[in-house]
Amino acid sequence: MLRRLHPDQPASFAFTPANQAWAQAQITKYPEGRQASAIIPLLWRAQEQEGWLTRPAIEHIAEMLGMAYIRALEVATFYFMFQLQPVGSVAHFQVCGTLSCMICGAEKLIEVCRQKIAPRAHMLSADGKFSWEEVECLGACANAPMVQIGKDYYEDLTAEGFAQLIDDLAAGKVPTAGPQNGRFSSEPLGGATTLKDYTGEAQNGSVALATRIGDTIKRIDGTEVPLLTPWQDKPVAADKRNVTAKSIKDHEPKPARNAPADETGVAKQQAQATTKGKPKAMGEKAADNQPEMLTAPKGKADDLKKLKGVGPKLEGVLNELGVYHFWQVASWTPDDVAWVDERLKFKGRIERDGWIEQARILADGGETEFSKRAK
Repeated sequence: MLRRLHPDQPASFAFTPANQAWAQAQITKYPEGRQASAIIPLLWRAQEQEGWLTRPAIEHIAEMLGMAYIRALEVATFYFMFQLQPVGSVAHFQVCGTLSCMICGAEKLIEVCRQKIAPRAHMLSADGKFSWEEVECLGACANAPMVQIGKDYYEDLTAEGFAQLIDDLAAGKVPTAGPQNGRFSSEPLGGATTLKDYTGEAQNGSVALATRIGDTIKRIDGTEVPLLTPWQDKPVAADKRNVTAKSIKDHEPKPARNAPADETGVAKQQAQATTKGKPKAMGEKAADNQPEMLTAPKGKADDLKKLKGVGPKLEGVLNELGVYHFWQVASWTPDDVAWVDERLKFKGRIERDGWIEQARILADGGETEFSKRAK
Protein backbone atom coordinates (compact mmCIF):
# COMPACT_ATOMS: atom_id res chain seq x y z
CA MET A 1 0.00 0.00 0.00
CA LEU A 2 1.32 3.42 -0.98
CA ARG A 3 1.50 5.75 2.01
CA ARG A 4 1.99 9.46 1.42
CA LEU A 5 2.01 12.50 3.66
CA HIS A 6 -1.26 14.39 3.84
CA PRO A 7 -1.38 17.39 1.45
CA ASP A 8 -2.50 19.81 4.19
CA GLN A 9 0.22 20.22 6.80
CA PRO A 10 0.60 22.55 9.80
CA ALA A 11 3.32 25.17 9.68
CA SER A 12 5.35 23.81 12.59
CA PHE A 13 5.59 21.31 15.41
CA ALA A 14 6.95 21.39 18.94
CA PHE A 15 6.62 18.93 21.79
CA THR A 16 4.85 20.17 24.89
CA PRO A 17 7.31 20.84 27.73
CA ALA A 18 6.47 17.55 29.45
CA ASN A 19 6.69 15.56 26.22
CA GLN A 20 9.98 17.27 25.31
CA ALA A 21 11.45 16.18 28.63
CA TRP A 22 10.13 12.66 28.05
CA ALA A 23 11.60 12.56 24.54
CA GLN A 24 15.02 13.75 25.72
CA ALA A 25 14.91 11.03 28.37
CA GLN A 26 14.18 8.31 25.80
CA ILE A 27 17.24 9.32 23.82
CA THR A 28 19.45 8.56 26.82
CA LYS A 29 18.54 4.88 26.52
CA TYR A 30 20.94 4.58 23.63
CA PRO A 31 24.73 5.04 23.45
CA GLU A 32 26.30 8.10 21.92
CA GLY A 33 25.97 8.01 18.15
CA ARG A 34 22.98 5.65 18.27
CA GLN A 35 20.30 8.18 19.14
CA ALA A 36 18.42 7.32 15.94
CA SER A 37 17.28 4.16 17.73
CA ALA A 38 14.75 6.34 19.57
CA ILE A 39 12.90 7.21 16.36
CA ILE A 40 9.84 5.00 16.90
CA PRO A 41 8.98 6.05 20.48
CA LEU A 42 9.46 9.72 19.61
CA LEU A 43 7.29 9.50 16.49
CA TRP A 44 4.65 7.71 18.55
CA ARG A 45 4.74 10.38 21.24
CA ALA A 46 4.31 13.09 18.61
CA GLN A 47 1.32 11.23 17.18
CA GLU A 48 -0.21 10.84 20.63
CA GLN A 49 0.20 14.57 21.21
CA GLU A 50 -1.22 15.72 17.87
CA GLY A 51 -3.51 12.83 16.96
CA TRP A 52 -1.65 12.13 13.73
CA LEU A 53 1.92 12.33 12.44
CA THR A 54 2.66 15.54 10.56
CA ARG A 55 5.58 16.36 8.32
CA PRO A 56 6.88 19.08 10.69
CA ALA A 57 6.80 16.53 13.52
CA ILE A 58 8.78 13.99 11.50
CA GLU A 59 11.38 16.60 10.55
CA HIS A 60 11.57 17.97 14.10
CA ILE A 61 12.27 14.50 15.49
CA ALA A 62 14.81 13.78 12.73
CA GLU A 63 16.75 16.86 13.80
CA MET A 64 16.55 15.87 17.47
CA LEU A 65 18.10 12.51 16.59
CA GLY A 66 20.62 13.71 14.02
CA MET A 67 18.91 11.85 11.18
CA ALA A 68 18.35 12.85 7.59
CA TYR A 69 14.69 13.70 7.02
CA ILE A 70 14.29 10.87 4.52
CA ARG A 71 15.37 8.27 7.12
CA ALA A 72 12.72 9.43 9.57
CA LEU A 73 10.15 9.53 6.77
CA GLU A 74 11.02 5.95 5.83
CA VAL A 75 10.14 4.80 9.35
CA ALA A 76 6.93 6.85 9.51
CA THR A 77 5.65 5.54 6.18
CA PHE A 78 6.68 1.92 6.79
CA TYR A 79 4.74 1.29 10.01
CA PHE A 80 0.96 1.38 9.72
CA MET A 81 0.59 2.35 13.37
CA PHE A 82 1.58 5.86 12.31
CA GLN A 83 -1.36 7.87 11.00
CA LEU A 84 -0.23 10.17 8.19
CA GLN A 85 -3.54 12.01 7.94
CA PRO A 86 -5.87 13.70 10.46
CA VAL A 87 -7.96 11.34 12.61
CA GLY A 88 -11.10 11.84 14.65
CA SER A 89 -10.73 14.17 17.61
CA VAL A 90 -12.53 11.69 19.88
CA ALA A 91 -11.57 8.30 18.48
CA HIS A 92 -10.01 6.49 15.55
CA PHE A 93 -11.41 2.98 15.01
CA GLN A 94 -9.15 0.22 13.69
CA VAL A 95 -11.33 -2.68 12.61
CA CYS A 96 -9.56 -6.02 12.29
CA GLY A 97 -10.41 -7.58 8.94
CA THR A 98 -8.23 -10.70 8.99
CA LEU A 99 -9.51 -14.28 8.85
CA SER A 100 -10.87 -14.93 12.37
CA CYS A 101 -12.56 -11.56 12.63
CA MET A 102 -13.83 -11.68 9.06
CA ILE A 103 -15.61 -15.02 9.46
CA CYS A 104 -17.07 -13.81 12.78
CA GLY A 105 -18.61 -10.63 11.40
CA ALA A 106 -15.94 -7.97 10.73
CA GLU A 107 -17.68 -7.02 7.47
CA LYS A 108 -20.75 -6.00 9.46
CA LEU A 109 -18.58 -3.82 11.71
CA ILE A 110 -17.03 -2.14 8.66
CA GLU A 111 -20.52 -1.45 7.33
CA VAL A 112 -21.39 0.21 10.65
CA CYS A 113 -18.32 2.43 10.22
CA ARG A 114 -19.42 3.39 6.72
CA GLN A 115 -22.92 4.27 7.90
CA LYS A 116 -22.13 6.03 11.18
CA ILE A 117 -18.68 7.57 10.57
CA ALA A 118 -17.72 8.03 6.90
CA PRO A 119 -18.19 6.12 3.65
CA ARG A 120 -14.45 5.53 3.19
CA ALA A 121 -11.56 4.65 5.44
CA HIS A 122 -9.42 7.56 6.73
CA MET A 123 -12.23 10.06 6.13
CA LEU A 124 -13.32 12.19 9.06
CA SER A 125 -16.92 12.06 10.19
CA ALA A 126 -19.03 15.13 9.48
CA ASP A 127 -18.45 16.46 13.00
CA GLY A 128 -14.74 15.61 12.94
CA LYS A 129 -15.03 13.36 16.00
CA PHE A 130 -14.39 9.97 14.39
CA SER A 131 -12.44 8.19 11.68
CA TRP A 132 -11.87 4.53 10.86
CA GLU A 133 -9.78 2.06 8.90
CA GLU A 134 -9.54 -1.68 8.31
CA VAL A 135 -6.32 -3.25 9.61
CA GLU A 136 -4.60 -6.59 9.58
CA CYS A 137 -4.62 -9.08 12.48
CA LEU A 138 -4.42 -7.44 15.91
CA GLY A 139 -3.87 -10.75 17.71
CA ALA A 140 -7.22 -11.10 19.49
CA CYS A 141 -8.52 -13.97 17.37
CA ALA A 142 -10.17 -15.76 20.31
CA ASN A 143 -12.37 -12.70 20.83
CA ALA A 144 -13.29 -12.01 17.20
CA PRO A 145 -14.60 -9.74 15.85
CA MET A 146 -12.81 -6.87 17.50
CA VAL A 147 -11.86 -3.21 17.08
CA GLN A 148 -8.95 -1.26 18.53
CA ILE A 149 -9.89 2.22 19.74
CA GLY A 150 -6.96 4.24 20.99
CA LYS A 151 -4.81 1.96 23.15
CA ASP A 152 -7.49 -0.62 23.99
CA TYR A 153 -9.29 -3.57 22.41
CA TYR A 154 -13.08 -3.83 22.24
CA GLU A 155 -13.81 -7.50 21.58
CA ASP A 156 -16.67 -9.96 20.98
CA LEU A 157 -18.56 -7.27 19.11
CA THR A 158 -21.85 -7.42 17.24
CA ALA A 159 -22.99 -4.86 14.69
CA GLU A 160 -25.66 -3.60 17.08
CA GLY A 161 -23.30 -3.42 20.04
CA PHE A 162 -20.63 -1.64 17.97
CA ALA A 163 -23.15 0.93 16.73
CA GLN A 164 -24.17 1.61 20.34
CA LEU A 165 -20.52 1.94 21.34
CA ILE A 166 -20.03 4.65 18.70
CA ASP A 167 -23.18 6.44 19.92
CA ASP A 168 -21.89 6.32 23.50
CA LEU A 169 -18.57 7.85 22.46
CA ALA A 170 -20.41 10.57 20.53
CA ALA A 171 -22.37 11.34 23.71
CA GLY A 172 -19.18 11.79 25.72
CA LYS A 173 -19.27 8.42 27.47
CA VAL A 174 -16.22 6.16 27.77
CA PRO A 175 -17.23 2.52 27.15
CA THR A 176 -15.47 -0.20 29.09
CA ALA A 177 -12.77 -1.88 27.04
CA GLY A 178 -12.33 -5.63 26.64
CA PRO A 179 -14.93 -8.28 25.77
CA GLN A 180 -18.38 -6.82 25.15
CA ASN A 181 -20.36 -10.01 25.69
CA GLY A 182 -19.67 -10.53 29.41
CA ARG A 183 -16.56 -12.66 29.04
CA PHE A 184 -13.78 -12.04 31.57
CA SER A 185 -11.01 -12.57 29.03
CA SER A 186 -10.77 -15.22 26.31
CA GLU A 187 -12.25 -18.24 28.07
CA PRO A 188 -14.53 -20.53 26.00
CA LEU A 189 -17.88 -19.08 25.01
CA GLY A 190 -19.56 -21.98 26.76
CA GLY A 191 -18.10 -20.88 30.07
CA ALA A 192 -14.87 -21.17 32.00
CA THR A 193 -13.50 -24.63 32.64
CA THR A 194 -10.75 -23.41 34.98
CA LEU A 195 -10.35 -20.40 37.27
CA LYS A 196 -14.11 -20.43 37.80
CA ASP A 197 -13.92 -17.93 40.66
CA TYR A 198 -13.84 -15.14 38.07
CA THR A 199 -17.28 -14.10 36.88
CA GLY A 200 -18.55 -12.03 34.01
CA GLU A 201 -18.89 -9.06 36.37
CA ALA A 202 -15.12 -8.94 36.96
CA GLN A 203 -12.60 -7.29 34.68
CA ASN A 204 -9.17 -8.50 33.72
CA GLY A 205 -6.21 -6.51 35.02
CA SER A 206 -5.54 -4.19 32.07
CA VAL A 207 -9.23 -3.38 31.56
CA ALA A 208 -9.75 -2.75 35.27
CA LEU A 209 -6.78 -0.37 35.42
CA ALA A 210 -7.79 1.53 32.27
CA THR A 211 -11.34 1.89 33.58
CA ARG A 212 -10.23 3.08 37.01
CA ILE A 213 -7.99 5.86 35.71
CA GLY A 214 -10.24 6.76 32.76
CA ASP A 215 -7.46 6.04 30.31
CA THR A 216 -9.10 4.07 27.52
CA ILE A 217 -9.56 6.32 24.47
CA LYS A 218 -7.53 9.18 26.00
CA ARG A 219 -4.32 9.98 24.12
CA ILE A 220 -1.04 10.55 25.94
CA ASP A 221 -0.70 14.31 26.25
CA GLY A 222 2.25 14.67 28.61
CA THR A 223 0.15 15.34 31.72
CA GLU A 224 0.74 11.82 32.98
CA VAL A 225 3.23 11.21 35.77
CA PRO A 226 6.35 10.68 33.63
CA LEU A 227 8.78 7.81 34.10
CA LEU A 228 11.71 9.68 32.66
CA THR A 229 14.92 7.71 33.14
CA PRO A 230 14.39 4.82 35.56
CA TRP A 231 17.20 2.99 33.73
CA GLN A 232 19.59 5.72 34.93
CA ASP A 233 17.98 6.34 38.33
CA LYS A 234 17.93 10.06 37.51
CA PRO A 235 15.90 12.60 35.51
CA VAL A 236 17.14 14.12 32.27
CA ALA A 237 17.92 17.68 31.23
CA ALA A 238 15.11 19.08 29.11
CA ASP A 239 15.91 20.92 25.88
CA LYS A 240 15.95 24.56 26.96
CA ARG A 241 14.79 25.81 23.58
CA ASN A 242 11.40 24.10 23.82
CA VAL A 243 10.44 23.97 27.49
CA THR A 244 9.48 26.33 30.27
CA ALA A 245 11.81 27.45 33.02
CA LYS A 246 9.87 25.35 35.50
CA SER A 247 10.19 22.17 33.45
CA ILE A 248 13.93 22.81 33.04
CA LYS A 249 14.31 23.09 36.79
CA ASP A 250 12.15 20.01 37.37
CA HIS A 251 14.35 17.90 35.07
CA GLU A 252 17.80 19.29 35.88
CA PRO A 253 20.35 16.49 35.48
CA LYS A 254 21.86 14.98 38.60
CA PRO A 255 24.74 12.49 39.00
CA ALA A 256 23.59 8.88 39.25
CA ARG A 257 23.97 7.41 42.72
CA ASN A 258 27.37 5.74 43.18
CA ALA A 259 28.16 6.22 39.49
CA PRO A 260 30.35 9.32 38.95
CA ALA A 261 31.65 9.81 35.44
CA ASP A 262 35.19 10.55 36.56
CA GLU A 263 37.35 11.39 39.55
CA THR A 264 35.54 14.73 40.00
CA GLY A 265 32.33 12.91 40.85
CA VAL A 266 30.35 14.86 38.24
CA ALA A 267 28.19 12.84 35.88
CA LYS A 268 29.08 13.23 32.20
CA GLN A 269 25.52 14.26 31.31
CA GLN A 270 25.55 16.99 33.98
CA ALA A 271 28.87 18.38 32.78
CA GLN A 272 27.70 18.49 29.17
CA ALA A 273 24.42 20.17 30.10
CA THR A 274 26.27 23.11 31.66
CA THR A 275 28.64 23.78 28.74
CA LYS A 276 27.11 22.53 25.52
CA GLY A 277 26.36 25.16 22.92
CA LYS A 278 27.19 28.28 25.00
CA PRO A 279 28.84 31.01 22.90
CA LYS A 280 32.26 32.17 24.06
CA ALA A 281 33.50 35.73 23.97
CA MET A 282 35.10 36.97 20.75
CA GLY A 283 38.51 35.42 20.24
CA GLU A 284 38.14 33.06 23.20
CA LYS A 285 38.75 29.38 22.58
CA ALA A 286 37.01 26.76 24.70
CA ALA A 287 38.84 23.81 26.17
CA ASP A 288 36.71 21.49 24.05
CA ASN A 289 37.84 23.12 20.76
CA GLN A 290 34.77 25.29 20.37
CA PRO A 291 35.17 27.63 17.38
CA GLU A 292 34.60 31.36 17.59
CA MET A 293 30.92 32.00 18.23
CA LEU A 294 28.85 35.18 18.42
CA THR A 295 26.04 36.07 20.77
CA ALA A 296 24.45 38.08 17.93
CA PRO A 297 25.24 38.75 14.25
CA LYS A 298 27.64 41.58 13.41
CA GLY A 299 25.35 43.70 11.33
CA LYS A 300 23.08 41.71 9.04
CA ALA A 301 23.39 37.93 9.32
CA ASP A 302 24.48 36.07 6.20
CA ASP A 303 22.03 33.74 4.46
CA LEU A 304 23.60 30.45 5.52
CA LYS A 305 21.12 28.58 3.31
CA LYS A 306 23.44 29.47 0.43
CA LEU A 307 25.69 26.71 1.76
CA LYS A 308 24.86 23.37 0.19
CA GLY A 309 23.15 21.13 2.74
CA VAL A 310 21.86 23.97 4.96
CA GLY A 311 18.10 24.38 5.05
CA PRO A 312 15.96 26.71 7.19
CA LYS A 313 15.98 24.41 10.22
CA LEU A 314 19.70 23.74 10.10
CA GLU A 315 20.35 27.46 9.67
CA GLY A 316 18.35 28.03 12.85
CA VAL A 317 20.47 25.50 14.72
CA LEU A 318 23.66 27.18 13.51
CA ASN A 319 22.34 30.56 14.64
CA GLU A 320 21.54 29.13 18.07
CA LEU A 321 25.11 27.87 18.32
CA GLY A 322 26.37 31.36 17.46
CA VAL A 323 27.13 30.98 13.73
CA TYR A 324 25.75 33.87 11.65
CA HIS A 325 28.38 34.65 9.02
CA PHE A 326 30.27 32.95 6.21
CA TRP A 327 33.60 34.19 7.57
CA GLN A 328 33.02 32.14 10.72
CA VAL A 329 32.58 28.94 8.74
CA ALA A 330 35.47 29.80 6.42
CA SER A 331 37.85 29.93 9.41
CA TRP A 332 36.99 26.54 10.90
CA THR A 333 39.85 24.15 11.66
CA PRO A 334 39.43 20.32 11.76
CA ASP A 335 38.88 20.60 15.54
CA ASP A 336 36.23 23.27 14.97
CA VAL A 337 34.49 21.05 12.41
CA ALA A 338 34.45 18.17 14.88
CA TRP A 339 32.93 20.41 17.55
CA VAL A 340 30.16 21.70 15.27
CA ASP A 341 29.54 18.23 13.81
CA GLU A 342 28.85 16.92 17.30
CA ARG A 343 26.20 19.55 17.94
CA LEU A 344 24.54 19.41 14.55
CA LYS A 345 24.27 15.63 14.87
CA PHE A 346 24.88 15.34 11.10
CA LYS A 347 28.31 13.75 11.24
CA GLY A 348 30.39 14.40 8.12
CA ARG A 349 28.00 16.83 6.45
CA ILE A 350 30.32 19.84 6.76
CA GLU A 351 33.15 18.11 4.91
CA ARG A 352 30.91 16.12 2.57
CA ASP A 353 29.10 19.23 1.29
CA GLY A 354 32.20 21.42 1.35
CA TRP A 355 30.91 24.15 3.65
CA ILE A 356 34.32 25.68 4.35
CA GLU A 357 35.29 25.99 0.68
CA GLN A 358 31.88 27.46 -0.17
CA ALA A 359 32.01 29.85 2.80
CA ARG A 360 35.40 31.25 1.73
CA ILE A 361 34.00 32.14 -1.68
CA LEU A 362 30.80 33.61 -0.28
CA ALA A 363 32.61 35.55 2.46
CA ASP A 364 34.65 37.29 -0.30
CA GLY A 365 31.45 38.31 -2.07
CA GLY A 366 31.59 35.58 -4.69
CA GLU A 367 29.01 33.01 -5.71
CA THR A 368 29.10 29.21 -5.87
CA GLU A 369 27.17 27.04 -8.26
CA PHE A 370 24.84 26.12 -5.40
CA SER A 371 24.30 29.68 -4.17
CA LYS A 372 23.35 30.74 -7.70
CA ARG A 373 20.69 28.02 -7.80
CA ALA A 374 19.59 28.82 -4.25
CA LYS A 375 18.60 32.32 -5.30
